[in-house]
Amino acid sequence: MSPSGRLLAIGDIHGCVEELERLLEAVAPQPADQLVFLGDYIDRGPASSAVVDLLVRERARLPRTVFLRGNHEDMLLGFLSQGGSHGDAFLWNGGDKTIASYGVEMTPGGVPPETVAAALPAAHVSFLCDTRLSFVAGRYTFVHAGIRPGVPLERQDREDLLWIREEFLRQDHGLPTTVVFGHTPRREVTLDLPRKIGLDTGAVYGGKLSCLDLSDFVLYQVERRARKVKSRALAIPH
Repeated sequence: MSPSGRLLAIGDIHGCVEELERLLEAVAPQPADQLVFLGDYIDRGPASSAVVDLLVRERARLPRTVFLRGNHEDMLLGFLSQGGSHGDAFLWNGGDKTIASYGVEMTPGGVPPETVAAALPAAHVSFLCDTRLSFVAGRYTFVHAGIRPGVPLERQDREDLLWIREEFLRQDHGLPTTVVFGHTPRREVTLDLPRKIGLDTGAVYGGKLSCLDLSDFVLYQVERRARKVKSRALAIPH
């Protein structure tokens, strides 16, 4: 991270493009900032294709931005035979909303992967394939779901990084950094400092989309279908 830039993290989006647009406008990330998206850009919400399109543009504008892979991106890539897993579950875990956003109609028997592949722009597939499983910046480790407690980051199983829940939430992870994660929706940001910060605040379920400025500990949030982004300072951990 540049000494003059902020370290920013954004939680699960799930197709909520209007909320993402408002949040980014309020946060106004600049080239010196390090912006980290925690994954789950698609599925369940109304506008997955528009979200991915916006993120592709943001990557071009802010090349230092880090895009983590969520389990929902991984299911889509598995469905498309592009290196993901659990592709058989994609359509039935909110993927029907994703393919609809690309103009593909869901049928009772499902949709062939080749039909979905033909509808996705090559730039979107490339973007999803380029997503990362983890990222470390200073005293923070960023992952989508969490980590297996007691296992060093370099030995973590990808399944845990994408899917783990209770084992991670209930125990101290053992890393020397604060783990920033999404995946598990909560009504409010999880602040279990200095061990964990959870930023999935359930935007797609009528909650909020959250961005935390980890440099100044300012939290930005926009409620689902709200026009105003609210911000507040949090207690800075020592």
